[in-house]
Amino acid sequence: MSEAKRLAIISWHGTLDAAYPPLILATAAVAMDMDAAIFFTFYGLEILKKGNADKLQVAPIANPAMPQPVPGIPVPNILGVLPGMTAVATGMMNGWMKKANVAKVSELLALAQESSVRLIACQMSMDVMGIKKEDLIDGVEIGGAATFLQFASQDAIALSF
Repeated sequence: MSEAKRLAIISWHGTLDAAYPPLILATAAVAMDMDAAIFFTFYGLEILKKGNADKLQVAPIANPAMPQPVPGIPVPNILGVLPGMTAVATGMMNGWMKKANVAKVSELLALAQESSVRLIACQMSMDVMGIKKEDLIDGVEIGGAATFLQFASQDAIALSF
């Protein structure tokens, strides 16, 4: 049994918590001498929009695994619908990342590009959502499903976030 030498990731969520895994895994794969590509589709395209990477948010509603703001004091998940709770949850997550010395999403994107991770924006999703190439950060490849599948079909580990 041979080891896979490629990592193929689909990123289809545009939230802060969903932006980290594909970027961290892809850059780790490249550091392990693997080829890596991330296919950004639908809301995942938010990660690639110019000036947007460090403005991504995380919503507390429908995310029951999110830790409580004050340990030991349970807060019902339904409170996540209150105005301002997304900002609170986003601030909490950004604080955790900073405290743990985790790079910002923009820094991980830059590292991915410097490391030759293929960042592929889904052409169909761009068309559907009215996103133009000039809306995206420089260096992003535009391609369709066939572009990604061609990469993924060559002995790749495939993941989706």
